[in-house]
Amino acid sequence: MLDIYTLGEDVLREECSDITDFDDALRVLSDAMIDTLEEADGVGLAGPQVGVSKKIFVVHIRGNKPMVFINPVIIGTSIETGPYEEGCLSIPGVYHEVIRPLGVTVQAQDLDGKPFTIEADGLLARVIQHENDHLHGKLYIDHLDQKSRDRLVHSYEKKNRIRRKQKARV
Repeated sequence: MLDIYTLGEDVLREECSDITDFDDALRVLSDAMIDTLEEADGVGLAGPQVGVSKKIFVVHIRGNKPMVFINPVIIGTSIETGPYEEGCLSIPGVYHEVIRPLGVTVQAQDLDGKPFTIEADGLLARVIQHENDHLHGKLYIDHLDQKSRDRLVHSYEKKNRIRRKQKARV
């Protein structure tokens, strides 16, 4: 299990670098990320969220097998956009509607370095966009207007103060 970094950690705002070594260490990292994602009951997890400033994210939508995206590039998006309530393992406990393209085309590499391209829509398209943002130091709250972002961050900080106090009592 890996630690999940949360709002305020510098690594979440860094531009990630490309992965060039497709070795056993990369496989160990991707397996650990999938395990961490499943333990946290999420659908996507990016390198920076586990303290790794490299271009990797994993996706596991229930009913499908986990997917690993290395050095992904979104090469196309649909014209149609739509709202969907998003959350983030790095900003636990708070959610907000975000408008994103409903479909994407992404090029990436697999664990062997082999390139692949997929077209996605629905939840998979949304998760790909959300996780890809992490690789460029962007969080879903950055898609919100300033007032909504400030309100969400305040709510997150308030919940964390309560959690810290509860832990201190135990």
